[in-house]
Amino acid sequence: MNTNLIELNDLYDYDYKIYQNSDYFKFSLDSVLLAEFVDLKSGQNEILDLCSGNAPIPMILSKKFGDKIHITGVEIQDSIYDLGIKSIEYNKIHNIEFIREDVNNLPIVLKNKRYNIITCNPPYFKVNETNYINDNEIKAIARHEIKVTIDDIAKVSSKLLENQGYLYLVHRSLRLVDVIKSLGNYNFGIKRIVPIYSKKNANANLFLIEAIYNGKDYVTIDSPVYLDELTTYKDLFRK
Repeated sequence: MNTNLIELNDLYDYDYKIYQNSDYFKFSLDSVLLAEFVDLKSGQNEILDLCSGNAPIPMILSKKFGDKIHITGVEIQDSIYDLGIKSIEYNKIHNIEFIREDVNNLPIVLKNKRYNIITCNPPYFKVNETNYINDNEIKAIARHEIKVTIDDIAKVSSKLLENQGYLYLVHRSLRLVDVIKSLGNYNFGIKRIVPIYSKKNANANLFLIEAIYNGKDYVTIDSPVYLDELTTYKDLFRK
């Protein structure tokens, strides 16, 4: 890791600092939106965050829900994992466990552990001839389905969620059909979808989705979010 490129930035409006490396794929607004979208229901206190990067989602969830929850974050890349550890320690957050592991190994690594909620901001792009893959391996793994696919996420989540546990995802609108198919393959019922627009009169570029394991599809499409109209993302979905 080139330590000269490490920056300590504000984590938006959450009164936390986050370590980043300007030569890597930094955390994005997508992670903030996903963390805000999570709805903690009565009795839920164990959250697993897959593809955690430098830990923005675990950190925001910790700020949002406090010590009543325990969050396990998972990141495969050493350099990005190290940044997440530095951020967690810098902010003195005590309810995040951060592990370096391949998502596909988690059913073995975590053994009989089951979670109430799983969150994931996965790599968005398929690996095929039409997608340019960055020469920077760290960025490539963060952006493309090199190490994990959306089908892998659904499969692993089905093994690690409790019955009727919730999965929260953010993804590109162009991949909506792929996401729905993968969720269906592993017995997830879709409950909520939120389209995300950069501005009105533009196409939606992202969506948030809430699904329940071993649940039936009963879909609510929430009001759209227009990013250019927001002054803060904090409490965006709070009712």
